[in-house]
Amino acid sequence: TLAGRRMCPLGWLGLAILCLGTLWAVPAKGRRKAEKPKADLTLYENLDLDNYDLTLDNYGEILDLSNYEELYDYGDLVPKIEVGTLAPRSKDPETLLEPGETTARTPKLQPPSGAGPTPAAPIPRQGLPSCLLCLCLSTSVYCDDAGLEQIPELPLDTVYLYARFNRIRAIRAGDFRGLEKLKRIDLSSNSISWADVDAFRLLPSLQELLLPENRLTALPELPRSLVRLDASGNRLGSAGLSSGALGNLKQLQFLHLSDNQLDFIPVPLPESLRSLHLQNNRIQAMHEDAFCDSREQGQIRRALEDIRLDGNPINLSLFPSAFFCLPRLPTGRFS
Repeated sequence: TLAGRRMCPLGWLGLAILCLGTLWAVPAKGRRKAEKPKADLTLYENLDLDNYDLTLDNYGEILDLSNYEELYDYGDLVPKIEVGTLAPRSKDPETLLEPGETTARTPKLQPPSGAGPTPAAPIPRQGLPSCLLCLCLSTSVYCDDAGLEQIPELPLDTVYLYARFNRIRAIRAGDFRGLEKLKRIDLSSNSISWADVDAFRLLPSLQELLLPENRLTALPELPRSLVRLDASGNRLGSAGLSSGALGNLKQLQFLHLSDNQLDFIPVPLPESLRSLHLQNNRIQAMHEDAFCDSREQGQIRRALEDIRLDGNPINLSLFPSAFFCLPRLPTGRFS
């Protein structure tokens, strides 16, 4: 029929379009597959992912957090507050509570009614007032500028004592009794005007005695162990040094007596002496045997290299025989 002839070309046209679409679709798929790189599975051959198959059943086996607090302790990061440092504790022993105690105390046991009062325990030597007023470090006692008016009782093992810049006026015979280890005493810049004759003599280990800037008019007897004596800046006069007091100090190396009122050189001087400071005194004359023995012309006193006589009203050029044994001339006026 006519209608059937008209529909036939349309059917053929639709069939042709369907075939062309099929032909074009196949290359397109091939092109997409060619553009996408094929995954290299050899990179994952050694990777074991069995243990990472995470499900609700094995969650606790894979991530075990039971010991997490043991692995990392946060206690160190928490600031610690010591209650005892916030305020001073009461001095009343009845009100002191030990850690862990409650306020309900067990009453203390009282001694029998017939017993007398319990005697106080003796204070050990280390706890004497010197270590309360001063600073005790090992065998050294530091009492500088502590307002002291006398030498405090010291521990028996004291080796070094520093009591400078105080108001000490006198040194008593018993101030250093029993201190056999004492090596240095420094009492600089006090107000000491008197020292007992036996204040230092019985100290077998004393090597340094420093008494500058005081008011001494005389020196007490000195131990033979002394190596250094400094009494500069006092009021020592000719009568303040006993005859031969320094000659017996066979180990003395440093003798400093500057800024006093001496009008002579204290002789004899020990052979061990290395430094002699007598500047700013009243020395006007010098004995020919002050430093050298005039009877021994070949004497050479090599140790004594430091002699200061400047600031004295003496012309050293008038006494040439007193210097012939010295390695160098004294410091002072030669004209």
